[in-house]
Amino acid sequence: MTGERASQPSDTVSQGVMSVVLVEAAAERSQLCEQILRDLPEWFGIEEATAAYIKDVAELPTFRIGDDAFLSLKLHTPRAAEVYVMGVRRAQHAQGLGSTLLRAAEAYLRARGVEYLQVKTLGSSDPDAGYANTRSFYLARGFVPLEEIHGFWEHNPCLLLVKRL
Repeated sequence: MTGERASQPSDTVSQGVMSVVLVEAAAERSQLCEQILRDLPEWFGIEEATAAYIKDVAELPTFRIGDDAFLSLKLHTPRAAEVYVMGVRRAQHAQGLGSTLLRAAEAYLRARGVEYLQVKTLGSSDPDAGYANTRSFYLARGFVPLEEIHGFWEHNPCLLLVKRL
């Protein structure tokens, strides 16, 4: 991303016609998260989990593209981070917003010396078609599946994917 300075909270990263903004206000992060996750009940239909995401993103670095998409990062160690939650409004799926957010997040993390990025999603032992698309999205962007963990989430298999930045 040429010309990007993602290390500053108010920076905007231009990606063609899309601008990625690092959201400053905690309330704005939570509000955006709630609006988008409520538009995606197939992925975020467990109320307790959705409420936790909404609460947690208030404290996490969060990127947005308008009111259509967001991605929040959780920094685990100085060298490792996680895509904690990402959502793209249903009407905007398959238009490059997720890829654009991921590139901005990766640049932000590289600038801070983070080497590894992980994401957790529903494992392939559950045949859900929506999550098959989610797994394909991350695999196409260089993530490698490490392990499917049973028991991490109460009733769902958790697939751990990682990418070296």
